[in-house]
Amino acid sequence: MRLDLLEALNAERAARRAAVVVTELDSGAQRLVTAAGQASDPLARDIGAALASGRSGMVGEGAGRAFLAVDVPPPRLLVVGAVHISQALAPMARLAGFDITILDPRTAFATPERFPDVPVIAEWPEEALPAYGLDPFTAVAALTHDPKIDEPAIAAALTAGCFYVGALGSRRTHARRVERLAGAGLSQAAIGRIHAPIGLDIGAASPAEIAVAVLGEVIRALRLGGAAAGSAEGAAA
Repeated sequence: MRLDLLEALNAERAARRAAVVVTELDSGAQRLVTAAGQASDPLARDIGAALASGRSGMVGEGAGRAFLAVDVPPPRLLVVGAVHISQALAPMARLAGFDITILDPRTAFATPERFPDVPVIAEWPEEALPAYGLDPFTAVAALTHDPKIDEPAIAAALTAGCFYVGALGSRRTHARRVERLAGAGLSQAAIGRIHAPIGLDIGAASPAEIAVAVLGEVIRALRLGGAAAGSAEGAAA
């Protein structure tokens, strides 16, 4: 790979943006296609499909054959709320390959003792999220049941195009949440992306079972192309 391409690719990686290195097999020519430049590329449709799947592979036929090397940021899971569900969810998410962080301003709960080997941010979402840097390859699970903590994080996640945004609470609780988020200026389309009540419907009862349901829903969103869709929404916002 040419040095300029490698430097550009590393810049995309550092910014947690997806990119594809296209190698034309007939000529050996290479180019880097970023999410911003995808639409104007001759292989835009194939590149879009590759980004959605996160898999590298061959496309085209004859002289038009090319290899698409997909480079997608590792998925992250930001859990808002240092609660019992989070304690069960954290080790499961790490085993599933997620870079997990716990966010909760309540210092009595957000402690390293309760979440060993997991980054814990004991700050309010408004203070912590700019430095954390939400993006389309991040999932956000809001679990505190406290609107003052959950909703700023939910709003920021929707604005950033996170591939998954879920919130704990009953349908009645979520209906009131929707009213507040709409009043804060979020569109109905954005609010409609919230998974609430959070988690797959598996009849979960205990904190550990709810954690399984949440992780399953996050993985489904990731593997069905939610990150690629979120990237497109974020670029359009």
